[in-house]
Amino acid sequence: MQHKMKLSEWFWLLILSFLWATSFFLVKLGLAELTPLGLTLLRIGFAALFLLVGAIWSGEKFPTSLSTWRDFLAMGVLNNLIPFSLVALAQTQITSGLAAILNATTPVFTVVMAHFLIKGEHLTIWRSLGILFGLLGVGILVGIDLVKGLSLQSLGQIAVLGAAFSYACAGIYGQRLRQYSALSSATGMLFSGAMVMIPIAMFGNSHFFFAQSFPTMKVQLAIIGLGFSTAMTYILYFKLLAKVGSANLMLSTFLVPVSALLLGTVFLAEKLAWNELVGMTLIFVGLLGIDGRLLISIRKNL
Repeated sequence: MQHKMKLSEWFWLLILSFLWATSFFLVKLGLAELTPLGLTLLRIGFAALFLLVGAIWSGEKFPTSLSTWRDFLAMGVLNNLIPFSLVALAQTQITSGLAAILNATTPVFTVVMAHFLIKGEHLTIWRSLGILFGLLGVGILVGIDLVKGLSLQSLGQIAVLGAAFSYACAGIYGQRLRQYSALSSATGMLFSGAMVMIPIAMFGNSHFFFAQSFPTMKVQLAIIGLGFSTAMTYILYFKLLAKVGSANLMLSTFLVPVSALLLGTVFLAEKLAWNELVGMTLIFVGLLGIDGRLLISIRKNL
């Protein structure tokens, strides 16, 4: 049965969406003076540090089995390292708002994969139509630039779609972590992701972290804020997943691009092109089909 969300749960869902949207804005600020991979390492590292301190302070007990830490490692790669790196690379070429819109395709990839990998998660007519509209929206967003030829902006858009696919893989794989607390899962995932990134930093060149010189105070604060928002996002994510379920949690997908677009427009002077508006609308229609609840409500009242 579908969980009916309380007012307090709606409040935390809005907070989650805002934190998620803020990450696109802060990444854009950080990229002014940091390299994409250096930014990714600092983001994961600070987030892991915040959660590790919180876990130690609260007396959190972590699982000790190798199989569990293997799952944490897989989640760290699929849910952090790969998508964070791809989004950061993409945002060197596209706006934070467009990155958030393309990232909203994650549920499209998720329902397709769930059909083949999760028992009982079959594609329905409405979900299939949702996927179709979602792909049409992506076509409007990416196809316009691809018609003109493969460019760095097109590659940036494709990179965000790759990040969305990685998030979808993490969503499918992460179901095996339901038995652990939100703090334990988030900390183990981010800590493992940071451990994978450290060797990359060790073998990086002299400009691994800084695109130019040592970052200014504004960028330093942006990175700390990014690490904190990332840590809080995953705590809220795992808590809400346990309380309201994945279907209700999907509602955040509608809210993130809107918040990201507002932040980008007000603080970064980003502009929304006509194809981005049309593409976002089609993706939202697709998400409504995938979610299904509004369509069911309309059908009951006819």
